[in-house]
Amino acid sequence: MDEESNVTYITLDGYVEIEKYRYVYFVTMFTIYVLIICCNFTIVYLIVTNKNLHEPMYIFIAALLINSVLFSTAIYPKLLIDSLSVKQIISHPLCHFQFFIFYSSGGSEFLLLSAMAYDRYVSICKPLQYATIMRKTTISIFLVLSWLLPAFQVAWAAMLSSHSKVCNFTLKGIFCNNSVYRLHCETSRALSVYGLIIFLNIVFFPLLYIVFTYTKILKISYRSCREVRAKAAQTCVPHLLVLINFSLLCTCDITILRLETDIPKTARLIMTLQLVMYHPLFNPIIYGLKMKEISKHLKSPYYVCTILTKE
Repeated sequence: MDEESNVTYITLDGYVEIEKYRYVYFVTMFTIYVLIICCNFTIVYLIVTNKNLHEPMYIFIAALLINSVLFSTAIYPKLLIDSLSVKQIISHPLCHFQFFIFYSSGGSEFLLLSAMAYDRYVSICKPLQYATIMRKTTISIFLVLSWLLPAFQVAWAAMLSSHSKVCNFTLKGIFCNNSVYRLHCETSRALSVYGLIIFLNIVFFPLLYIVFTYTKILKISYRSCREVRAKAAQTCVPHLLVLINFSLLCTCDITILRLETDIPKTARLIMTLQLVMYHPLFNPIIYGLKMKEISKHLKSPYYVCTILTKE
C-alpha cells in the first residue's frame, strides 16, 4: 500500500532470476510482441484489401486475429516495463483491468470460433441457403455479440473482485489472471458461483456447440462426394487446430491456478509464457499456411511488392 497516494500495489512474483536475465526477458518479449503485431495485421490487411476475401469466413478470421492483438496489447507493454524495472508491481485497479481484458478477449475467442463453426456448417450442410443465412446483418450481430457478451460478464466479475478486501499483496504470476482471487481476505462464494456461470457461458457452451456443429459437418462430409470432403477439410481443419490449441492453453491457465502451490516457480513461468507467446502467433501462422486463398495471396509477388513499398 502506498500511503501517500492511497493506492494499493500488487507485487508480481512470477519471474525467475529477473535481475540476472532482465535483458533476455526484454529482448525476447519485445521480439515476440513485434512478431505478433506484424503477423496478425499482415493477414488482416490482406483480408481487408482483397475483395475476393470479403466473405464471412475471412471476416471472422480477421476479427479473431484483431482479438489476438488486443489480448497481447493488454499484457506485453506491462511485461516489457516490468522486465526493466527494479520492482515488478501493478496497481490494484490496473490489475483488474488487465484481468478484464485477458478474460473478455479469451471469451471472445471462443464465441468467434463458434460463429466460424456455424458459418462452416451452413456453407457445407446448407449450401443453397448460405447467401440467405450469412448476410451482412448476421455477420455483424455475431461480431458484436462475440465481443460484448464476454465483456459485460467479465466486467461484472472484475468489479466484484476489485471491491473485495485485499490481505495478500503478492501475486504468483507475471500478469493478473484468476490468481487475483487469492489476494482476497476471504473466498467469496458469490464470485465463485458467478465465475462458474461465466465459464459455462463463454467457454463450455460455445465449445459444446462447436463440437456439435463439427460432428454434423463430419457426418455430411462422410456421405458426400470427394469434392465436399476436400472443401470441408480445407476450411475446417485450420479452425479445429486453433480451437484445440487455445483450449489446451486455457487448460494450462486453469491448472496453474488450481495447482499454484504445487508447481515449481520455473515451470509456472514457462506455462504462463505459453499463454502470451505461443497462441497469438499460432493463429496467423495456421491461417496463413492452411487457408488456400490467404496463402495464395501471401505468396503473390504483387502483394509482397505492395508491402515493401508501404514500408
